[in-house]
Amino acid sequence: MNFEQIKYWLALSKVKEIGPASTRRLLAVFKSPESIFNASFAEICDVQDIREAQARNIKEFNEWDRVDKEIEKIKKHGVKVIALDSDDYPETLKQIDSPPMLLYSKGELKPEDKFSIAIVGSRLMTEYGRRVAEKIASELAGYGLTIVSGMARGIDTASHKGALEAGGRSIAVLGSGLDRPYPTENAELFKSLSKSGCVLSEFPMGTPPNKENFPRRNRIISGLSRGVVVVEATKESGSLITANYALEQNKEVFAVPGNITSKVSQGTNELIKKGAKLVLDVHDILEELHPHLIALKEYALKSLSAKVAMPAQAIEMTDDEKKVVSVIGNEPVHIDNIARRLNLPPQLLLGVLLNLEIKGIVRQTEGKNFCII
Repeated sequence: MNFEQIKYWLALSKVKEIGPASTRRLLAVFKSPESIFNASFAEICDVQDIREAQARNIKEFNEWDRVDKEIEKIKKHGVKVIALDSDDYPETLKQIDSPPMLLYSKGELKPEDKFSIAIVGSRLMTEYGRRVAEKIASELAGYGLTIVSGMARGIDTASHKGALEAGGRSIAVLGSGLDRPYPTENAELFKSLSKSGCVLSEFPMGTPPNKENFPRRNRIISGLSRGVVVVEATKESGSLITANYALEQNKEVFAVPGNITSKVSQGTNELIKKGAKLVLDVHDILEELHPHLIALKEYALKSLSAKVAMPAQAIEMTDDEKKVVSVIGNEPVHIDNIARRLNLPPQLLLGVLLNLEIKGIVRQTEGKNFCII
């Protein structure tokens, strides 16, 4: 999207009384923000559910200087603007109620970010919480999953660092403009995420980290992800807001149990009582999300089509993956039989099989049976 197009998108986002729903109605008729501004008052009024006051606000919009200043900030900070109708807009986020019309990004969103898990938790984390968040993030990243969080102090920071230190990808969603990253002590983390992942915000450049911005940010964190893992949370934690959004968006919610005498474990333990999936290790997450990842396998197979055409032996595999492939044939074999033949714990085997599915080497049939593709 060039800056002339960005100009009209930014302007439309600043028109009074024009929100996401009104924008979608207008775009359905006029196709682009520029065409909306070029339309007559009568033409705008003819759009279903658009009031005269809204049409008047569009025609009388006079904050173009403000728009130009924001574009200069966007250029200065190397930020990309992604509109809802762009191919670069995350597909999972498009599916939530009232997705942001514009995303500001620094770094790169990739197709494989469809395989994302959010990890969130208390800013006042304990040492136990830090170690657990880093371990889970690192291991999930090792399976090729992108870790999403909010770059806040505490669990968010530990989750991002765990993913990056494992050589994986991580996405941070901010509650401020990208030129006002918060908290300030995470300036280096912001740079690392911009290079090895992406930093996103729905807030215009210059927006301070106001308290009311963070619930809106939390809906994006869950919206980008296939599930949300909560590691330490008080009863009033914003992480519980993220978990509630996940439930509304029909996403999986996971919680790590904590010390019953610890205030920062009250929220997570309560989530478990209410039915959140209890997490003791990364395989609890992988097992629950397995159907979702299989639904996404079509993308993985397509992107690896050149490899799929080769013999399985020609695709790069770990030693454990090679052992598993050696005992699976063209006829389905049950996971328990594979585990017995290789003397591997079922939980470890599940993770290996998941990796092989994503690589397009094996597929799962009914009843946890697997065979070579």
